Amino acid sequence: MMYPMFFDPTMLLLIPAFLFAAWAQLKVKTTYAKYSKVGTRRGLTGADVALRILRDADVPSKGSRYDNGDGVGIEAIGGKMSDHYDPRAKQLRLSQDVYYGQSVAALGIAAHEVGHAIQHSRGYAPLMARNFVYPISAIGSSLAMPLFFIGFFFVKSVLLMQIGILLFSLAVMFTVMTLPVEFNASRRAMRALADGGYLTEDELAGARKVLSAAAMTYVASTAMAMLQLLRMVLLANRRD
Repeated sequence: MMYPMFFDPTMLLLIPAFLFAAWAQLKVKTTYAKYSKVGTRRGLTGADVALRILRDADVPSKGSRYDNGDGVGIEAIGGKMSDHYDPRAKQLRLSQDVYYGQSVAALGIAAHEVGHAIQHSRGYAPLMARNFVYPISAIGSSLAMPLFFIGFFFVKSVLLMQIGILLFSLAVMFTVMTLPVEFNASRRAMRALADGGYLTEDELAGARKVLSAAAMTYVASTAMAMLQLLRMVLLANRRD
């Protein structure tokens, strides 16, 4: 018997991932909310610490005397928890709360994003590999599900479903490759915050909790993607 996709029993595979993802999102929001209210003794902002960590790592920032036109820029952007590093523009983009914030959470997140800039500057292999795969995985992610659904529902084509699975596998590979990049950026951040004396021991413990909670969202995304891929394989095998 064939079930509509949204009632298919293989949906049960995704329930643990849905629950994990919901928990991870709740954890990062509550942890961020808690430590965004905890100030630091030195009173530095996220932007201040970002600049100082770049300097400590001998990575030139834009406008500095060591900038040869290829320095890392830092700017404030809108949104909440929208912080990221853009390797193409060599730009650290920090949310307003992080850029201007003086909290434990703000400094932890700013240091994490600087960790990505340092990875880029050092040619960190997992980051370089992920950046190489990204354009291919982005195309795969956008085309995979439409092709799979067309093959499953309309033309009943195993070949189309297999192509969809192959393309989705590229997207899954990208999420897997993201994990070591994120974990390494957090380790770099914690080491930089400690070595530079930017946070005290108790403040470091809070920053570590913020970054650990954020890391769990990447783990949850990977788990969801892998289980979705397994579900697609099971559905394709049933059609075969």
